[in-house]
Amino acid sequence: MLTVSNLSVQFGKRILFDEVNTTFTQGNCYGVIGANGAGKSTFLKILAGDIDPTSGRVILEPGKRMSVLNQNHNMFDEHTVLETVMMGNKVLFAVKSEMDALYADYDDKNADRIGELQVQFEEMNGWNAESDAGAMLSNLGISADMHYTLMSEMEGKMKVRVLLAQALFGNPDVLVMDEPTNDLDFETITWLENFLANYENTVIVVSHDRHFLDSVCTHISDIDFSKINHYSGNYTFWYESSQLAARQKAQQNKKAEEKKAELEEFIRRFSANVAKSKQATSRKKMIEKLNLDEIKPSSRRYPAIIFDVEREAGDQILHVQNLAASVDGEVLFKNVDLNMAKGDKVVVFSKDSRATTAFYEILNGNQKADEGTFDWGITTTQSYLPNDNSSFFTDGSLNLVDWLRQFVKTEEERDEVYVRGFLGKMIFSGEEALKKCTVLSGGEKVRCMLSRMMMIRANVLMLDEPTNHLDLESITAFNNSLKNFKGSVLFTTHDHEFAQTVANRVLEITPNGVIDRYMTFDEYLEDDKIQEMRKKMYN
Repeated sequence: MLTVSNLSVQFGKRILFDEVNTTFTQGNCYGVIGANGAGKSTFLKILAGDIDPTSGRVILEPGKRMSVLNQNHNMFDEHTVLETVMMGNKVLFAVKSEMDALYADYDDKNADRIGELQVQFEEMNGWNAESDAGAMLSNLGISADMHYTLMSEMEGKMKVRVLLAQALFGNPDVLVMDEPTNDLDFETITWLENFLANYENTVIVVSHDRHFLDSVCTHISDIDFSKINHYSGNYTFWYESSQLAARQKAQQNKKAEEKKAELEEFIRRFSANVAKSKQATSRKKMIEKLNLDEIKPSSRRYPAIIFDVEREAGDQILHVQNLAASVDGEVLFKNVDLNMAKGDKVVVFSKDSRATTAFYEILNGNQKADEGTFDWGITTTQSYLPNDNSSFFTDGSLNLVDWLRQFVKTEEERDEVYVRGFLGKMIFSGEEALKKCTVLSGGEKVRCMLSRMMMIRANVLMLDEPTNHLDLESITAFNNSLKNFKGSVLFTTHDHEFAQTVANRVLEITPNGVIDRYMTFDEYLEDDKIQEMRKKMYN
């Protein structure tokens, strides 16, 4: 279907890809993973023809159509929403446009050409194109009254959905998508997961969303050491099997047949769990392809995120009464009551991200509530990871060791070895720890903030979109550490896996009050009564 032949990419002295040869075949969904800077997005741009490789080529089977999720949100501003979607199938749209122009200026000379175009149009199922595009938009949460709106009048998050519909439109043979779940809500991501799980053609996707990768992928394409290797299975299979292989590599005295039996048992257990899941079609395809010989240890470095608590909290964690907040007269949330007990791990959730951020800012004393009160338990200590951390990184004279030193509590903790210990856990070792704090990437800043949180040893953590800017390795390590954390957590995330595996309670804050349930995140989203309630709450 799609072949990559002798592909090399070099920027100056830096080699991203070195003589890559690989094939993407029909009916498979490939999740492209790799450490930050490994070249995931560059690889997708090369497949799409947006940038040229240094050498080598990409060959799409003749007669096949590739569709790419467009990253330029303003490219179609002069077109209507419906037109933008139909432009996803370039050949079909060109035929339709020529036909429309000839009809508008009709004379007998045009009749033959119109006849030819109509035959082509019919062969491409063109007469149903508008209704197909409309259905696709409605599935992605864009109602019929918006279909004839100009793209320039659509807000940013809605444009993302239109461009996603454009990529999916017309059943392309190869679908290439970079971070398709960005800016989507959980309901829309679930729809996309189901759509791709049953998709018969080739999908190549980069995503930091592990739940999404697990739901849709039949293969993981790992970029490592300037090569790309395909492994059968979804992200969890790749992660858990590569961890197991790394442990086995360290067990020098274990016999080869014992190791093989352990791997076989791992595959059997994994397959049995997957068979119970809802997206049976793609999962079934995936299980059939799992292969013992492909399991290899990974060279990835995972940060060591360990949240210890200085002292255990008592039973009273947080009491919130009748809390409300608004912005420019628009209500973000009101009537929020919450009694948080020891051991609660609460996912705080709203359709409007401004609401959840305001909630944390109020609890941390950075913003005043419109009304209501909150009281922290006297035995609690809090640590906060804000969505916007820029105010922490303004002093250009500080390297990372000095930056982290600002937050120590005792004179002994000022010791460089002590401070470097926390930076080292987040993979800032040696010279890396002497970087200036103002030159960091988004992901590096979050890793510094996590070093700070680990050092503070608070018994209550507040996290506003903690996975933003992090790579899959950091997200996975962070997720595991919160599952094991002995304190209490309030957190907001777009990462489904994070929400499902960490939270034991869901708090949804809306302009008309609150829904508060002790249940898992999936149970919350699947509960019909709660969904009815949610509709009323946002009206």
